[in-house]
Amino acid sequence: MNGGLTVEAAAQLQEGINLVLSRWAALRMAVENEWGGRDSLQKSQQLSHHLFHLLTQSKEQVYIDDLEDVLDEFMLSLNTEIGDGSIEEIAEKMMVMHEECLEGNFDTIKRLKETNIPSVSYIRQPGSNDEEDSEDDAGDDALKAESEMEVDALDHEPSPNQREPMADEPSEKEAPEVVDGWTVVSNRRNRGRKN
Repeated sequence: MNGGLTVEAAAQLQEGINLVLSRWAALRMAVENEWGGRDSLQKSQQLSHHLFHLLTQSKEQVYIDDLEDVLDEFMLSLNTEIGDGSIEEIAEKMMVMHEECLEGNFDTIKRLKETNIPSVSYIRQPGSNDEEDSEDDAGDDALKAESEMEVDALDHEPSPNQREPMADEPSEKEAPEVVDGWTVVSNRRNRGRKN
């Protein structure tokens, strides 16, 4: 027996831990992108075994804070800092599963098996067919915005009552106003220079 668990309950708990970890979006992204190095997958498998051992073989009572600390330290080892509350959620799920397994109740684990794994891939914008199209569209939008700025800058002609600005004064031609009150500012080296 493992910490009061039957053989069946221990197997169910191990499977439940694996399911919860495999569905944790932050962990999946860290492993898929190898943020912890090339052995990120092996590290995540070791985490599963470590959590199982902690829950079943610990001589002292395991508290939810203990699980949170293990999960947080592990994610930091993958160069991933979690601030979305998911560590607490994962730790709570594992504590609940452990307590249910002690009682011979495997409903939570059964529900996990029956649900699909949520996807963690990027979200496409409506109307775009693939990445290349969206990159091209972004480039087209940038070109349109740039050409509009040029038109705005060219449309502005000083009236007879206005004086021409000095060379070291910023002019509206150098800093045209863009949509919603944003102003394009040139870098310091180019201010005051005429090309």
